[in-house]
Amino acid sequence: MKRVAILISGGGSNMLRLVECMTGDHPARPVLVASNDPGAAGLARAAALGIPTAAVDHRGFADRAGFEAALQEKLEAAAPDILALAGFMRVLTAPFVARWQGRMLNIHPSLLPKYRGLDTHARALAAGDREAGCTVHEVTAALDDGPILGQARVPVRPDDTPERLAARVLQQEHRLYPAVLRRFASGDRTRIDLPPPDGMT
Repeated sequence: MKRVAILISGGGSNMLRLVECMTGDHPARPVLVASNDPGAAGLARAAALGIPTAAVDHRGFADRAGFEAALQEKLEAAAPDILALAGFMRVLTAPFVARWQGRMLNIHPSLLPKYRGLDTHARALAAGDREAGCTVHEVTAALDDGPILGQARVPVRPDDTPERLAARVLQQEHRLYPAVLRRFASGDRTRIDLPPPDGMT
């Protein structure tokens, strides 16, 4: 049974989907939910489900290295096999990533390699893209890079705003991330491509 730690910065909707799927015959279990924001709503949600939580406030450190050292300490105490970033809004340094190389996943709200970084939905609309989506990938030192493990797509509608598009992409994030984690935890790194669900046009 693989041990999974999940890093969040906000409400933790993707974290909840991951936690919900790790039951029964799933090859992994959640052992920690940690955040860089002590006020993150996802911490209370995780605690209510009986999952250990930790907060390492990045604002209390003079530099990124100090923050990451404190975060690493919390992670080592939980001894996870897999580290899943789920809306974790801190860029991690190369030395930190190197410790977790091959064991750390991230979900990003675009069809990578398009639109690394922020404002992905507005950028997709500005470019006139006909489809958008999300990607789960292994984390490397380069921002939103690394081997792609899965993607889910949604059509872009003529009346879309960034907010409307983001809401539909988030629905697909909630499908994709649990599917990829199940495979990854069982040792299968075969890429998954999810089409839009029936009725999403």
